[in-house]
Amino acid sequence: MADRPLVLLHGYSSDGTAFAAWRRELERAGWRSDQLITVSYESLTDEVSVRDIAEGFDVLLQQHAALADDAPFDVVVHSTGMLVLRAWLTRRGTRAARVARVKHLIALAPATFGSPLAHKGRSFLGALLKGRKSFGPDFLEAGDQVLDALELGSRFSWDLAHADLFGSDVYYDHTPRTPYVFVFCGARGFHGLSAVANSPGSDGTVRWAGCALNSRKVVFDLTAEAADDARVQVAEWTQDDVPMHPIAGVDHGSILSAPPDALVQLVVRALGVGSRAAYTAWSAEAEVAVREARAALTPWQQFIVRAVDERGDGIADWNLQWYLADGAALHPFTQNVHVYRGDASYRCFHVNLAKLRDPALLSSQSQQLSAQLFASTGTTRVRYLAHYPLPTADDAHHDQSHRESTSSASGAWCSTLDVSSVLPGGAIRLFHPFTTTFMELRLDRDPLTGPGMVIRLDPS
Repeated sequence: MADRPLVLLHGYSSDGTAFAAWRRELERAGWRSDQLITVSYESLTDEVSVRDIAEGFDVLLQQHAALADDAPFDVVVHSTGMLVLRAWLTRRGTRAARVARVKHLIALAPATFGSPLAHKGRSFLGALLKGRKSFGPDFLEAGDQVLDALELGSRFSWDLAHADLFGSDVYYDHTPRTPYVFVFCGARGFHGLSAVANSPGSDGTVRWAGCALNSRKVVFDLTAEAADDARVQVAEWTQDDVPMHPIAGVDHGSILSAPPDALVQLVVRALGVGSRAAYTAWSAEAEVAVREARAALTPWQQFIVRAVDERGDGIADWNLQWYLADGAALHPFTQNVHVYRGDASYRCFHVNLAKLRDPALLSSQSQQLSAQLFASTGTTRVRYLAHYPLPTADDAHHDQSHRESTSSASGAWCSTLDVSSVLPGGAIRLFHPFTTTFMELRLDRDPLTGPGMVIRLDPS
Protein backbone atom coordinates (compact mmCIF):
# COMPACT_ATOMS: atom_id res chain seq x y z
CA MET A 1 0.00 0.00 0.00
CA ALA A 2 1.46 3.32 -1.11
CA ASP A 3 1.67 6.20 1.33
CA ARG A 4 -0.43 8.63 -0.71
CA PRO A 5 -3.88 10.20 -0.26
CA LEU A 6 -7.02 8.31 -1.19
CA VAL A 7 -9.81 10.66 -2.27
CA LEU A 8 -13.43 9.55 -1.83
CA LEU A 9 -15.87 11.17 -4.27
CA HIS A 10 -19.60 10.54 -3.77
CA GLY A 11 -22.56 10.53 -6.14
CA TYR A 12 -25.67 12.59 -6.87
CA SER A 13 -27.76 13.99 -3.97
CA SER A 14 -25.26 12.75 -1.41
CA ASP A 15 -22.18 13.95 0.50
CA GLY A 16 -18.92 12.64 1.90
CA THR A 17 -20.58 10.92 4.87
CA ALA A 18 -21.82 8.26 2.44
CA PHE A 19 -18.32 6.75 2.57
CA ALA A 20 -18.44 6.05 6.34
CA ALA A 21 -18.48 2.26 5.87
CA TRP A 22 -15.67 2.36 3.34
CA ARG A 23 -13.56 4.57 5.59
CA ARG A 24 -13.88 1.98 8.37
CA GLU A 25 -12.97 -0.86 6.01
CA LEU A 26 -9.99 0.96 4.54
CA GLU A 27 -8.65 1.96 7.95
CA ARG A 28 -9.00 -1.65 9.02
CA ALA A 29 -6.97 -2.60 5.92
CA GLY A 30 -4.13 -0.25 6.89
CA TRP A 31 -4.93 3.25 5.61
CA ARG A 32 -4.46 6.06 8.08
CA SER A 33 -7.41 8.30 8.76
CA ASP A 34 -5.55 11.36 7.45
CA GLN A 35 -4.88 9.55 4.15
CA LEU A 36 -8.61 9.19 3.48
CA ILE A 37 -9.91 12.48 2.10
CA THR A 38 -13.66 12.74 1.62
CA VAL A 39 -14.96 15.43 -0.72
CA SER A 40 -18.51 16.80 -0.72
CA TYR A 41 -20.06 18.78 -3.57
CA GLU A 42 -23.41 20.38 -4.37
CA SER A 43 -25.52 18.44 -6.87
CA LEU A 44 -29.01 19.76 -6.01
CA THR A 45 -28.59 23.30 -7.31
CA ASP A 46 -30.04 23.80 -10.79
CA GLU A 47 -27.35 26.28 -11.83
CA VAL A 48 -24.41 23.99 -10.97
CA SER A 49 -23.08 21.65 -13.68
CA VAL A 50 -20.80 18.61 -13.56
CA ARG A 51 -18.07 20.71 -15.18
CA ASP A 52 -18.50 23.34 -12.44
CA ILE A 53 -17.95 20.63 -9.86
CA ALA A 54 -14.92 19.31 -11.76
CA GLU A 55 -13.32 22.77 -11.87
CA GLY A 56 -14.06 23.25 -8.18
CA PHE A 57 -12.44 19.88 -7.52
CA ASP A 58 -9.29 21.12 -9.24
CA VAL A 59 -9.16 24.17 -6.95
CA LEU A 60 -9.89 22.03 -3.91
CA LEU A 61 -6.90 19.78 -4.62
CA GLN A 62 -4.58 22.78 -4.46
CA GLN A 63 -6.07 23.82 -1.13
CA HIS A 64 -5.29 20.54 0.59
CA ALA A 65 -1.71 20.21 1.83
CA ALA A 66 -1.42 16.53 0.91
CA LEU A 67 -2.79 17.11 -2.60
CA ALA A 68 -1.17 20.39 -3.59
CA ASP A 69 1.77 20.76 -5.99
CA ASP A 70 0.44 18.04 -8.30
CA ALA A 71 0.95 15.30 -5.70
CA PRO A 72 -0.21 11.83 -6.83
CA PHE A 73 -3.31 10.30 -5.29
CA ASP A 74 -5.78 7.42 -5.60
CA VAL A 75 -9.53 7.92 -5.87
CA VAL A 76 -12.69 5.96 -5.13
CA VAL A 77 -15.80 7.26 -6.87
CA HIS A 78 -19.44 6.30 -6.52
CA SER A 79 -22.10 6.86 -9.19
CA THR A 80 -21.97 10.49 -10.46
CA GLY A 81 -18.53 10.85 -8.91
CA MET A 82 -17.26 9.01 -12.01
CA LEU A 83 -18.50 11.84 -14.26
CA VAL A 84 -16.93 14.44 -12.00
CA LEU A 85 -13.57 12.67 -12.07
CA ARG A 86 -13.66 12.15 -15.86
CA ALA A 87 -14.66 15.78 -16.40
CA TRP A 88 -11.72 16.84 -14.22
CA LEU A 89 -9.30 14.60 -16.12
CA THR A 90 -10.40 16.06 -19.47
CA ARG A 91 -10.76 19.73 -18.53
CA ARG A 92 -8.62 22.30 -20.29
CA GLY A 93 -4.98 22.75 -19.37
CA THR A 94 -2.33 20.20 -18.44
CA ARG A 95 -4.37 17.05 -19.03
CA ALA A 96 -1.40 14.69 -19.18
CA ALA A 97 -0.23 15.87 -15.76
CA ARG A 98 -3.67 15.32 -14.25
CA VAL A 99 -3.99 11.86 -15.77
CA ALA A 100 -0.57 10.90 -14.41
CA ARG A 101 -1.48 12.14 -10.91
CA VAL A 102 -4.30 9.61 -10.46
CA LYS A 103 -2.64 6.26 -9.80
CA HIS A 104 -5.74 4.14 -9.13
CA LEU A 105 -9.39 4.78 -9.94
CA ILE A 106 -11.87 2.55 -8.10
CA ALA A 107 -15.34 3.01 -9.57
CA LEU A 108 -18.23 1.74 -7.44
CA ALA A 109 -21.48 1.59 -9.46
CA PRO A 110 -20.25 4.43 -11.68
CA ALA A 111 -22.65 6.41 -13.87
CA THR A 112 -20.05 6.23 -16.64
CA PHE A 113 -22.69 6.77 -19.35
CA GLY A 114 -25.54 8.11 -17.21
CA SER A 115 -28.56 6.64 -15.46
CA PRO A 116 -32.08 5.62 -16.54
CA LEU A 117 -33.41 7.51 -13.51
CA ALA A 118 -31.91 10.90 -14.38
CA HIS A 119 -34.69 12.23 -16.62
CA LYS A 120 -37.24 11.21 -13.99
CA GLY A 121 -35.38 13.26 -11.41
CA ARG A 122 -36.01 16.39 -13.50
CA SER A 123 -39.79 16.02 -13.06
CA PHE A 124 -41.87 17.61 -10.30
CA LEU A 125 -42.21 14.24 -8.60
CA GLY A 126 -38.44 13.82 -8.84
CA ALA A 127 -37.96 17.20 -7.18
CA LEU A 128 -40.30 16.16 -4.35
CA LEU A 129 -38.42 12.90 -3.81
CA LYS A 130 -34.82 14.00 -4.39
CA GLY A 131 -34.91 17.80 -4.37
CA ARG A 132 -33.30 19.95 -1.69
CA LYS A 133 -35.48 20.01 1.42
CA SER A 134 -33.82 22.92 3.24
CA PHE A 135 -35.66 26.24 2.83
CA GLY A 136 -33.87 28.83 0.75
CA PRO A 137 -33.41 29.88 -2.88
CA ASP A 138 -32.59 26.27 -3.86
CA PHE A 139 -35.64 24.74 -2.13
CA LEU A 140 -36.86 21.63 -4.03
CA GLU A 141 -34.24 22.09 -6.71
CA ALA A 142 -32.94 18.71 -7.93
CA GLY A 143 -29.82 19.79 -9.82
CA ASP A 144 -31.16 20.25 -13.35
CA GLN A 145 -27.76 20.55 -15.06
CA VAL A 146 -26.27 17.57 -13.23
CA LEU A 147 -29.32 15.48 -14.11
CA ASP A 148 -29.07 16.66 -17.72
CA ALA A 149 -25.50 15.31 -17.85
CA LEU A 150 -26.69 12.06 -16.27
CA GLU A 151 -29.56 11.56 -18.71
CA LEU A 152 -29.15 8.62 -21.06
CA GLY A 153 -27.69 9.61 -24.40
CA SER A 154 -26.93 13.14 -23.20
CA ARG A 155 -24.80 15.61 -25.11
CA PHE A 156 -22.50 15.67 -22.07
CA SER A 157 -21.92 11.88 -22.22
CA TRP A 158 -21.26 12.10 -25.96
CA ASP A 159 -18.74 14.93 -25.64
CA LEU A 160 -17.03 13.42 -22.60
CA ALA A 161 -16.56 10.05 -24.29
CA HIS A 162 -15.10 11.77 -27.34
CA ALA A 163 -12.57 13.43 -25.05
CA ASP A 164 -11.31 10.55 -22.90
CA LEU A 165 -12.33 7.42 -24.87
CA PHE A 166 -12.32 8.37 -28.56
CA GLY A 167 -9.93 11.33 -28.55
CA SER A 168 -6.27 11.45 -29.48
CA ASP A 169 -5.02 11.50 -25.87
CA VAL A 170 -4.74 8.26 -23.90
CA TYR A 171 -6.39 8.30 -20.48
CA TYR A 172 -6.55 4.63 -19.43
CA ASP A 173 -3.86 2.24 -20.66
CA HIS A 174 -2.66 0.26 -17.61
CA THR A 175 0.68 2.05 -17.42
CA PRO A 176 2.09 4.40 -14.75
CA ARG A 177 1.23 7.32 -17.10
CA THR A 178 -2.48 6.79 -16.52
CA PRO A 179 -4.65 5.48 -13.67
CA TYR A 180 -5.29 1.79 -13.22
CA VAL A 181 -9.09 1.58 -13.41
CA PHE A 182 -11.30 -0.96 -11.65
CA VAL A 183 -15.09 -1.01 -12.10
CA PHE A 184 -17.62 -2.71 -9.82
CA CYS A 185 -21.41 -2.74 -9.82
CA GLY A 186 -24.13 -4.38 -7.74
CA ALA A 187 -25.65 -7.47 -9.35
CA ARG A 188 -29.20 -6.76 -8.20
CA GLY A 189 -31.65 -3.88 -7.98
CA PHE A 190 -33.24 -2.31 -4.92
CA HIS A 191 -35.47 -4.28 -2.56
CA GLY A 192 -38.59 -3.17 -0.70
CA LEU A 193 -40.31 0.10 -1.55
CA SER A 194 -37.25 1.34 -3.42
CA ALA A 195 -37.71 -1.48 -5.94
CA VAL A 196 -40.18 0.71 -7.87
CA ALA A 197 -37.16 2.63 -9.16
CA ASN A 198 -35.46 -0.48 -10.58
CA SER A 199 -34.71 -0.47 -14.29
CA PRO A 200 -34.01 -3.75 -16.18
CA GLY A 201 -30.34 -4.65 -16.38
CA SER A 202 -29.29 -2.32 -13.58
CA ASP A 203 -28.31 -2.12 -9.92
CA GLY A 204 -31.37 0.05 -9.39
CA THR A 205 -29.71 3.26 -10.58
CA VAL A 206 -27.01 2.59 -13.18
CA ARG A 207 -27.01 0.01 -15.96
CA TRP A 208 -24.56 -2.87 -15.96
CA ALA A 209 -23.88 -2.05 -19.62
CA GLY A 210 -23.25 1.60 -18.76
CA CYS A 211 -20.54 1.19 -16.11
CA ALA A 212 -17.46 -0.16 -17.85
CA LEU A 213 -15.03 1.91 -19.89
CA ASN A 214 -15.14 -0.80 -22.58
CA SER A 215 -16.57 1.06 -25.54
CA ARG A 216 -16.16 1.54 -29.27
CA LYS A 217 -17.54 3.85 -31.94
CA VAL A 218 -18.97 3.12 -35.40
CA VAL A 219 -19.54 5.89 -37.97
CA PHE A 220 -21.80 5.59 -41.01
CA ASP A 221 -20.85 8.59 -43.15
CA LEU A 222 -23.26 8.74 -46.09
CA THR A 223 -22.55 12.36 -47.02
CA ALA A 224 -21.40 13.40 -50.48
CA GLU A 225 -18.01 14.61 -49.24
CA ALA A 226 -17.00 11.31 -47.63
CA ALA A 227 -14.47 9.14 -49.41
CA ASP A 228 -15.84 5.72 -50.29
CA ASP A 229 -13.27 3.95 -48.12
CA ALA A 230 -14.21 6.13 -45.12
CA ARG A 231 -17.99 5.76 -45.24
CA VAL A 232 -17.96 3.12 -42.52
CA GLN A 233 -15.46 3.70 -39.72
CA VAL A 234 -15.10 1.23 -36.89
CA ALA A 235 -12.88 2.26 -34.01
CA GLU A 236 -11.07 -0.38 -32.02
CA TRP A 237 -12.06 -0.98 -28.42
CA THR A 238 -11.05 2.00 -26.32
CA GLN A 239 -7.50 1.76 -25.07
CA ASP A 240 -7.37 -1.10 -22.55
CA ASP A 241 -9.86 -3.64 -21.23
CA VAL A 242 -11.73 -2.15 -18.25
CA PRO A 243 -14.79 -4.40 -17.73
CA MET A 244 -17.56 -4.20 -15.16
CA HIS A 245 -17.18 -6.65 -12.25
CA PRO A 246 -20.62 -7.56 -10.81
CA ILE A 247 -20.87 -8.00 -7.06
CA ALA A 248 -23.51 -10.43 -5.83
CA GLY A 249 -26.01 -9.38 -3.20
CA VAL A 250 -25.59 -5.59 -3.38
CA ASP A 251 -27.42 -2.75 -5.12
CA HIS A 252 -26.54 0.86 -5.94
CA GLY A 253 -26.79 1.94 -2.33
CA SER A 254 -25.48 -1.03 -0.40
CA ILE A 255 -22.29 -1.26 -2.49
CA LEU A 256 -21.39 1.91 -0.59
CA SER A 257 -23.13 1.48 2.76
CA ALA A 258 -22.57 -2.26 3.30
CA PRO A 259 -19.71 -3.49 1.08
CA PRO A 260 -19.20 -7.27 1.36
CA ASP A 261 -15.81 -8.53 2.48
CA ALA A 262 -15.07 -10.03 -0.93
CA LEU A 263 -15.49 -6.62 -2.59
CA VAL A 264 -13.36 -4.88 0.03
CA GLN A 265 -10.56 -7.37 -0.53
CA LEU A 266 -10.74 -6.91 -4.31
CA VAL A 267 -10.51 -3.14 -3.86
CA VAL A 268 -7.63 -3.35 -1.39
CA ARG A 269 -5.66 -5.55 -3.75
CA ALA A 270 -6.54 -3.31 -6.70
CA LEU A 271 -5.05 -0.33 -4.88
CA GLY A 272 -1.78 -2.25 -4.70
CA VAL A 273 -1.49 -2.85 -8.46
CA GLY A 274 1.59 -1.15 -9.87
CA SER A 275 2.29 -2.66 -13.28
CA ARG A 276 0.55 -4.08 -16.32
CA ALA A 277 1.51 -7.59 -15.22
CA ALA A 278 0.04 -6.98 -11.79
CA TYR A 279 -3.14 -5.59 -13.38
CA THR A 280 -3.45 -8.67 -15.57
CA ALA A 281 -3.00 -10.94 -12.56
CA TRP A 282 -5.57 -8.96 -10.54
CA SER A 283 -8.05 -9.12 -13.45
CA ALA A 284 -7.74 -12.90 -13.66
CA GLU A 285 -8.30 -13.22 -9.92
CA ALA A 286 -11.27 -10.83 -10.01
CA GLU A 287 -12.90 -12.65 -12.90
CA VAL A 288 -12.86 -15.89 -10.94
CA ALA A 289 -14.33 -14.09 -7.92
CA VAL A 290 -17.28 -12.65 -9.88
CA ARG A 291 -17.82 -15.53 -12.30
CA GLU A 292 -21.03 -16.78 -10.67
CA ALA A 293 -22.44 -13.28 -10.31
CA ARG A 294 -21.72 -12.50 -13.97
CA ALA A 295 -23.24 -15.77 -15.18
CA ALA A 296 -26.46 -14.96 -13.30
CA LEU A 297 -26.90 -11.57 -15.02
CA THR A 298 -29.06 -11.03 -18.09
CA PRO A 299 -26.66 -9.85 -20.83
CA TRP A 300 -27.49 -6.26 -21.81
CA GLN A 301 -25.72 -3.86 -24.14
CA GLN A 302 -26.14 -0.13 -24.53
CA PHE A 303 -25.91 1.89 -27.77
CA ILE A 304 -25.59 5.67 -27.78
CA VAL A 305 -26.44 6.91 -31.27
CA ARG A 306 -26.49 10.34 -32.85
CA ALA A 307 -27.71 11.39 -36.32
CA VAL A 308 -26.23 14.53 -37.90
CA ASP A 309 -26.13 16.26 -41.27
CA GLU A 310 -23.03 17.31 -43.21
CA ARG A 311 -22.91 20.60 -41.26
CA GLY A 312 -22.75 18.77 -37.95
CA ASP A 313 -26.30 19.83 -37.00
CA GLY A 314 -28.42 17.22 -35.30
CA ILE A 315 -31.20 15.34 -37.09
CA ALA A 316 -34.19 15.28 -34.73
CA ASP A 317 -36.49 12.89 -36.62
CA TRP A 318 -34.72 9.62 -37.37
CA ASN A 319 -34.99 5.91 -36.76
CA LEU A 320 -32.63 2.93 -36.90
CA GLN A 321 -33.52 -0.75 -37.04
CA TRP A 322 -31.47 -3.91 -37.55
CA TYR A 323 -32.33 -7.02 -39.58
CA LEU A 324 -30.87 -10.46 -40.16
CA ALA A 325 -30.21 -11.98 -43.57
CA ASP A 326 -33.68 -13.50 -43.75
CA GLY A 327 -35.33 -10.14 -43.09
CA ALA A 328 -36.20 -10.84 -39.46
CA ALA A 329 -36.08 -7.66 -37.36
CA LEU A 330 -33.95 -7.52 -34.22
CA HIS A 331 -36.84 -6.29 -32.07
CA PRO A 332 -34.81 -6.09 -28.82
CA PHE A 333 -32.93 -3.18 -30.41
CA THR A 334 -36.06 -1.02 -30.45
CA GLN A 335 -37.83 -2.13 -27.28
CA ASN A 336 -35.99 0.11 -24.82
CA VAL A 337 -35.06 3.45 -26.39
CA HIS A 338 -34.56 6.78 -24.65
CA VAL A 339 -34.54 10.03 -26.62
CA TYR A 340 -32.41 12.69 -24.95
CA ARG A 341 -34.84 15.47 -24.14
CA GLY A 342 -32.30 18.23 -24.71
CA ASP A 343 -31.64 17.20 -28.33
CA ALA A 344 -33.54 14.43 -30.12
CA SER A 345 -30.58 13.70 -32.40
CA TYR A 346 -29.15 11.73 -29.45
CA ARG A 347 -30.72 8.38 -28.54
CA CYS A 348 -29.81 5.59 -26.14
CA PHE A 349 -30.78 1.99 -26.98
CA HIS A 350 -30.74 -0.67 -24.26
CA VAL A 351 -30.67 -4.15 -25.78
CA ASN A 352 -31.41 -7.42 -24.00
CA LEU A 353 -29.02 -9.69 -25.87
CA ALA A 354 -30.67 -12.80 -24.42
CA LYS A 355 -33.68 -12.02 -26.63
CA LEU A 356 -31.76 -11.95 -29.89
CA ARG A 357 -33.20 -14.63 -32.15
CA ASP A 358 -29.82 -15.84 -33.45
CA PRO A 359 -27.29 -16.81 -30.71
CA ALA A 360 -24.52 -16.74 -33.33
CA LEU A 361 -24.67 -12.94 -33.18
CA LEU A 362 -22.86 -13.21 -29.86
CA SER A 363 -20.19 -15.51 -31.25
CA SER A 364 -17.21 -14.84 -33.45
CA GLN A 365 -19.06 -16.13 -36.51
CA SER A 366 -19.58 -13.69 -39.36
CA GLN A 367 -23.26 -12.79 -39.59
CA GLN A 368 -25.11 -10.81 -42.23
CA LEU A 369 -26.69 -7.72 -40.71
CA SER A 370 -28.55 -4.90 -42.39
CA ALA A 371 -29.46 -1.50 -41.01
CA GLN A 372 -32.59 0.34 -42.01
CA LEU A 373 -32.16 4.10 -41.64
CA PHE A 374 -34.93 6.69 -41.76
CA ALA A 375 -34.63 10.46 -41.46
CA SER A 376 -37.09 13.28 -42.06
CA THR A 377 -36.79 17.07 -42.15
CA GLY A 378 -40.50 17.53 -41.52
CA THR A 379 -40.93 19.69 -44.62
CA THR A 380 -41.22 18.99 -48.35
CA ARG A 381 -38.87 21.91 -49.00
CA VAL A 382 -35.83 20.21 -47.50
CA ARG A 383 -34.86 16.54 -47.61
CA TYR A 384 -32.14 14.25 -46.35
CA LEU A 385 -30.04 12.34 -48.81
CA ALA A 386 -27.46 9.59 -48.64
CA HIS A 387 -24.64 9.17 -51.14
CA TYR A 388 -23.05 5.78 -51.20
CA PRO A 389 -21.83 3.23 -53.72
CA LEU A 390 -22.42 0.65 -50.99
CA PRO A 391 -24.27 -2.60 -51.60
CA THR A 392 -27.84 -2.32 -50.36
CA ALA A 393 -29.76 -5.19 -48.84
CA ASP A 394 -32.07 -7.02 -51.23
CA ASP A 395 -35.32 -5.63 -49.87
CA ALA A 396 -38.21 -5.32 -52.30
CA HIS A 397 -39.93 -2.84 -50.05
CA HIS A 398 -37.02 -0.41 -50.13
CA ASP A 399 -35.64 -0.43 -53.67
CA GLN A 400 -33.79 2.56 -55.08
CA SER A 401 -36.77 4.09 -56.90
CA HIS A 402 -38.87 3.91 -53.75
CA ARG A 403 -36.17 5.66 -51.73
CA GLU A 404 -35.87 8.45 -54.26
CA SER A 405 -39.61 9.08 -54.57
CA THR A 406 -40.12 9.01 -50.82
CA SER A 407 -37.24 11.39 -50.27
CA SER A 408 -38.31 13.96 -52.86
CA ALA A 409 -41.99 13.83 -51.97
CA SER A 410 -41.93 14.15 -48.20
CA GLY A 411 -38.48 15.31 -47.14
CA ALA A 412 -37.84 11.85 -45.70
CA TRP A 413 -35.09 9.41 -46.63
CA CYS A 414 -35.21 5.68 -46.03
CA SER A 415 -32.85 2.90 -47.01
CA THR A 416 -31.71 -0.54 -45.96
CA LEU A 417 -27.94 -1.09 -46.05
CA ASP A 418 -26.16 -4.42 -46.01
CA VAL A 419 -23.87 -3.41 -43.17
CA SER A 420 -21.96 -6.68 -42.98
CA SER A 421 -20.71 -6.25 -46.55
CA VAL A 422 -19.18 -2.82 -45.97
CA LEU A 423 -17.63 -3.04 -42.53
CA PRO A 424 -13.84 -3.40 -42.60
CA GLY A 425 -12.91 -7.05 -42.52
CA GLY A 426 -16.47 -8.18 -43.11
CA ALA A 427 -19.20 -8.43 -40.50
CA ILE A 428 -18.10 -7.46 -37.02
CA ARG A 429 -19.59 -8.75 -33.82
CA LEU A 430 -21.81 -5.78 -33.14
CA PHE A 431 -23.16 -7.17 -29.90
CA HIS A 432 -21.02 -7.38 -26.76
CA PRO A 433 -22.61 -7.87 -23.31
CA PHE A 434 -22.08 -5.24 -20.60
CA THR A 435 -20.57 -2.62 -22.93
CA THR A 436 -21.64 0.66 -24.53
CA THR A 437 -21.25 1.24 -28.27
CA PHE A 438 -21.39 4.71 -29.81
CA MET A 439 -22.72 5.23 -33.33
CA GLU A 440 -22.80 8.32 -35.52
CA LEU A 441 -25.05 8.50 -38.60
CA ARG A 442 -24.21 11.22 -41.13
CA LEU A 443 -26.52 12.31 -43.96
CA ASP A 444 -26.69 15.26 -46.34
CA ARG A 445 -29.35 17.93 -45.81
CA ASP A 446 -30.61 19.09 -49.20
CA PRO A 447 -32.68 22.32 -49.51
CA LEU A 448 -34.78 22.14 -52.68
CA THR A 449 -35.05 24.86 -55.32
CA GLY A 450 -37.90 25.95 -57.55
CA PRO A 451 -41.51 27.13 -57.12
CA GLY A 452 -42.67 26.70 -53.54
CA MET A 453 -39.27 25.48 -52.37
CA VAL A 454 -36.56 27.03 -50.18
CA ILE A 455 -35.21 29.31 -52.91
CA ARG A 456 -36.16 30.08 -56.50
CA LEU A 457 -35.41 32.41 -59.37
CA ASP A 458 -38.08 35.07 -59.88
CA PRO A 459 -39.29 35.70 -63.46
CA SER A 460 -37.37 38.41 -65.31
